[in-house]
Amino acid sequence: MSINTFFAMLLGIGLFMGAIAVSTDNYWVFLSGASAVIVLGGTLASTFLSYEYRYVVSALKAILGTFSVHRVDQASLNAEVGRVIRWAYMVQKDGIMGLEAEAKSTPGWDGGFLLFGVELILTGYNGEETRRILSNTIESAYERGLVRAGILRNMASTAPAFGMIGTLVGLVVMLDKMGDDPGGIGAGMAVALITTLYGVLLARLIFGPVGNKVQQREEIARFRNYLILDGLAMLADKASPRHIQDRMNSYLDPTIRYDIDTQLKGSAAPAAEKATA
Repeated sequence: MSINTFFAMLLGIGLFMGAIAVSTDNYWVFLSGASAVIVLGGTLASTFLSYEYRYVVSALKAILGTFSVHRVDQASLNAEVGRVIRWAYMVQKDGIMGLEAEAKSTPGWDGGFLLFGVELILTGYNGEETRRILSNTIESAYERGLVRAGILRNMASTAPAFGMIGTLVGLVVMLDKMGDDPGGIGAGMAVALITTLYGVLLARLIFGPVGNKVQQREEIARFRNYLILDGLAMLADKASPRHIQDRMNSYLDPTIRYDIDTQLKGSAAPAAEKATA
């Protein structure tokens, strides 16, 4: 579980509930089933009318997905560089076909991007062809990921509108009954405004922030994939491990750059490199 996401959500809800607690002792006035149905139901209905079913479902699943730990971080980026460099030494020693066993053990959590890249190299594509195919793969995956973020942002703009619709419905009902019980205007107004409150909360605490996080994670994944793309393209051209290291390190913050001499000290890889020099 993503601890920072969980505590951020907890903090947002806690601040809202805390503000209610110090302002009134009539907590139940903030609960309205009809208001929740108007706002949430209306937002979902509008979204399903606007987008294809499977994309909306994927966007809704992304809300829960934000609580999962994102796999791409500084340590994993450093490890990706190390993995490609290790493969470069393997290619120097055994040739391109030495990667065949690696293809079977390559993790597929990223949608199989790394495995696909290795398979391209094994097929015999050169660096330029590998770069072109993987670039298309990256951009296509990125665009698909942004669809979810766009849907969530649309829901963030729709929810307050349905909150206002619920408020107008409540005002009409309240004004219709005003002649019978003028003293109930205050209570009726409070209930009418609850829908607006629900709409703003859903937009600014759920849909909007989750949409932003989905886009940021897609951008991070895109960055990681371009990092790997450069390494794999150079691997296809049989570039030296240090050349690959320098090229991939240019993507990274200086504090997390991979260093062959440090990481592979005492291993057989530097010796292999000297033997091929």
